[in-house]
This record gives sequence, structure tokens and C-alpha cells, in this order.
Amino acid sequence: MKTTATAALSLEDFAAARRRLATGLRVTPCHIAPALTQSLGMRIWLKREDLHRTGSFKERGARNALLSLSEDQRAAGVVAASAGNHALGLAFHGAQLGVPVTVVMPSGAPDVKISRCRALGASVLLHGASFDASQTHAAALAASTGATLVHPFDDPNVIAGQGTLALEVLQQVPDVDTIVVPVGGGGLLAGVATVIKALRPRCRVIAVEPEHAAGFLAAQICGRPVRAEVAPTLADGLAVAQVGERTFAAAAQRVDDVVTVSEDEIARAIAALARQAGAVVEGAGASALAAVLAGKVRGRSVVLPLTGRNIDRRVFERVLAEHPEATRNLDYAHAA
Repeated sequence: MKTTATAALSLEDFAAARRRLATGLRVTPCHIAPALTQSLGMRIWLKREDLHRTGSFKERGARNALLSLSEDQRAAGVVAASAGNHALGLAFHGAQLGVPVTVVMPSGAPDVKISRCRALGASVLLHGASFDASQTHAAALAASTGATLVHPFDDPNVIAGQGTLALEVLQQVPDVDTIVVPVGGGGLLAGVATVIKALRPRCRVIAVEPEHAAGFLAAQICGRPVRAEVAPTLADGLAVAQVGERTFAAAAQRVDDVVTVSEDEIARAIAALARQAGAVVEGAGASALAAVLAGKVRGRSVVLPLTGRNIDRRVFERVLAEHPEATRNLDYAHAA
């Protein structure tokens, strides 16, 4: 089995990733949300990662990892386990770059992500009921075929790609004082925290994860990655039982706070983004706003990455129906 590079990350790694991604990947807008800003009494900036072509920030790490392969590795292809968005990113950019892609998804992965990944030309295998089971199968498949295993979060090239988001934010919102980062395996958090604390150390980095999958909080408490209980969550893209060794090492000392959000808080944020910002996002993508709406994060100029839009239509419609109040009564958030 071949694996991607394991060199320690530095600011130059992120700068190099940004140069690689200068073609083939858009710079996503980061705009102020007037209705949310007025309601919440702080400037709320939405970093629109949902506007990538496959609808997720995961394209950053996926393309950077693919561009970091040797010619022989490209020819042999890549294998990855993913709940969906990493798979979509690899599938799309693999097709663009001529790299064969095989993805292993848990059997319960959202239909929209499975069908879109196949439509993009990747070979999709459903295996196991959890990410861990899918990852084990993906590793075995890579070992037997000679393909490169591209981990969805605990890979330096993936982390470097994800961290380019922070480089863009620092240019787009020069006065940012708080950035709220959703956490699953920790790849985005590791990249963003490394860049922010190196270039803007006074900017707070807040990690947010669902109560039903609080792996980073468990790791912070124990001082190392440990397995956390995972229950079904609207934020299926964050449903990882254990954060990565590499991602935790990079993020643990750079994060200012860790907060968790309930399923109801995530649902309310999905509805608020749809009605107040015109953005359709999945649960993981709404988690940063969920923390703010719940009064768990405050700041003066707050950036919220909308990390993905790939939500099942039936789930989205149900959330909107169950939360008609999402455009009203936000004043309680000022209590924090």
C-alpha cells in the first residue's frame, strides 16, 4: 500500500497548496449576512464553501492530495473511505486530473452523495455501518491493488488543502476576530487553526461538533484521540468516532474553545440559513451557525464556514417544516 507524504506541516505547505489550487478550484466568497448580523448583534460572515462544484470544502484537500501524487501513483489510482463529501471531491477532481478513484462509503451514507459520486465517474463501494469499517476496508483494498490511500482528514496533503480556506478568509475579512470551525475528523480544524494562529494569533478559533459525535471534545479531555460514542446526527459529515492523530496534534494547542450543539440547534441553523441567507446547507455546514444561534459563541466579526450543501431533500424539507420559527425570536442569543 502506498500512502501520501507525511512531512510536518508548515506555513509553506499551506502556501504551496494554495499555489497548486490556483487553477481548478474557485476562491469561494465570504460575505456578510445582513439579517443574521442585525439579529445577533455581531458581524456574521458566511464563507461559502457550499459553492464549490461538488458542494463542499473537501474539494480543497482532495485536489491538493491528487496534485501531490507522482505520475506512477496517479496511474495506479486512489482509494478513500468517506461519508460522502471527501468522496465527491476526489471523484470530481480525479476525473479532471485523470486519476482513477475508488471510494468506500458506509452503508447508511446519504443517497444524494452516493448517486452524485457515481455520476462523477468514481467506483463506489458500500461497506460497513460506520466510517471506521469503511476505512478498514479501504486500507485493505489499497494494499491489495497498489493504489494510494487518501485519508479524508488525517493526511498532511489533505490538511494543507483544507487550510487554504483560512488564507482566503484572512484576505477577505481583515478584521476577523473569531472563526467557528465544524469538526469531524479534524482536518479542516487542523489546517485552519495552524494558519490562523501563525498569521493572526489574536483571532479566536472555536471548534464546534454535534453532541452526538463529540470526538474532539473527548480528545481534549483525555489529552489524546479516543473513541467517542456516535449517535445518528443531522451533521452526518461530522459523525466520526475518533479524531485523527495528526489533526489532533495540530489543533489541540491552537483551539481557543470547543462547543457542542444539539440536533435541534443544528436543525434550527439549517432553517435559518435557508430563510435568512438563501443558503441550502447540510447539518455539518450549519453547525457553526448553530453554535452562534445557541449563544455558545460570540465575537465582533465572526466567520462561519458553510462547509457543505449536500443534504437529502427529504431531510431538508422536514427541518424547514419543523422549524418555522427560524426567522423570528433570535434575541435570546444575546444572553451569551
